[in-house]
Amino acid sequence: MKGPSSLPILVKQLKSKPTLHPPGHSPRLLSTAAPPSRPYRFHIGASWSGKPAEPRKVPIKTGPFPPNSPIGAWRDHVLSRPKAVPGTHIGEDFLYIQEMRGQSGVSLGVADGVGGWVDSGDDPSLFSQALMYHAHRYSKSSWAGEPEIDPTLDYEERESVEGWELRPEQCMDLAYQGVMRERGVTNGSSTACIVNLNTSSGALRAANLGDSGFCIIRSSSVIHEQKSQTHFFNCPRQLAKISNPRLRPTIHDTPQDADVFETKLRDGDIVILYTDGLSDNVFMSELTSICALVSRQFSDRSGPNAEDAQVQAMADRIVDYTTMVMHMKRRVSPFQLAASRENLFFLGGKVDDVTVIVALVRETA
Repeated sequence: MKGPSSLPILVKQLKSKPTLHPPGHSPRLLSTAAPPSRPYRFHIGASWSGKPAEPRKVPIKTGPFPPNSPIGAWRDHVLSRPKAVPGTHIGEDFLYIQEMRGQSGVSLGVADGVGGWVDSGDDPSLFSQALMYHAHRYSKSSWAGEPEIDPTLDYEERESVEGWELRPEQCMDLAYQGVMRERGVTNGSSTACIVNLNTSSGALRAANLGDSGFCIIRSSSVIHEQKSQTHFFNCPRQLAKISNPRLRPTIHDTPQDADVFETKLRDGDIVILYTDGLSDNVFMSELTSICALVSRQFSDRSGPNAEDAQVQAMADRIVDYTTMVMHMKRRVSPFQLAASRENLFFLGGKVDDVTVIVALVRETA
């Protein structure tokens, strides 16, 4: 059996109060097109793959958000993003990518709905979709750092500057409150990872609750891997909404339980957000190998969209590789090793939804 440091399968080539509302622009590979005065820009790619549907013992009582509803329209917009991994099925995961007010930064998030809610007839995807929807709403109208004010303005004009600085843990809290108000979500829970990248300072701020997470790769080495939060093995911390009194008590964490992290990024750093479909199946050494492979393949490419294409290729190949190895029973997985540490028997990969966002940092000055 292969160990953590090996990459047993070659990654196959893939074809290469402000108004808050769903974005109306067409899908594209998002790059924060920062003005010349901003020293940082971030090239963003995203990919995902939902696990195959399983037979359900209990019929789902709650339907999906209608396509003409605010969350349904936004969900369909997000899932129309171009990617090479086939299909739009994302399962119980969801994500968002949102440029912040004044191009001050970009906010990223992933969430993984807890699948156990199917046993009570509730759709686990509704909570994660609503949580990411509200996180995107609040991020869109907020600044990545302190609100930027023109020093030539009069005092009264400065006071009229709209928006506020929003830290990831504050965004998580506001988004959670939004889910609690949603009539379309009756019962459910989800992990959450929110990361803000600042185009002025290069600062990364993050808040993570549960076993989704993120890592930072610098010069082909992982300089930070966010530790997962669990109550016990395979039971992550999670935000929850419980409308049915018969389902109480249950695990119910709050945004204040999230771990927060902040650091300064450098040119060439790669930030990867992921749900546990990745971290349960792919070792960090394999992740860096995939990113290095894609970087070499794009080393001789130039043009305004070359780095956008590069990060999208990274996201696609990470997801493609993850979906391959999660079905392998003769390969040791991170989940298998974690189970063995708890004296539990588990063989091979863990089949799950996987969602990935990749950000490449570039200094422009």
